Amino acid sequence: MPQFKIYGRADSLQPIRTQLSDVIHSCAQEALGLPENKRFQRFLMLEPEDFIYSERTPQYLIIEVVMFEGRSLDTKKQLLRLLMARIHRQLGIPVNDIEITLIETPKQNWGIRGMTGDELGLSYKVDV
Repeated sequence: MPQFKIYGRADSLQPIRTQLSDVIHSCAQEALGLPENKRFQRFLMLEPEDFIYSERTPQYLIIEVVMFEGRSLDTKKQLLRLLMARIHRQLGIPVNDIEITLIETPKQNWGIRGMTGDELGLSYKVDV
């Protein structure tokens, strides 16, 4: 159950939020095998004075993906490449303005639905 945190300037992110959500989820479905109904995303829209960066445009995005460990290197690279390519192609955001970090944690470090992640039955595979 990957969780996506999307950081960006409110004035740039607000108008594209729905479309960006769909792009992110389509990439997660293709690369990670997530079901259609498993979408966990948080949009953190910042005022320009609260989002300080150098050498980027106002479209600059930071995406953090927190997920269970266990996916192969190829799967993780596929997710990164899909996200960068589709966000650029479908939303016109320059690839230099897209930064993504994958953060993996052991299943037992998650608390979900009243149990730890290693006790949880998932409807999709993690070891892809």
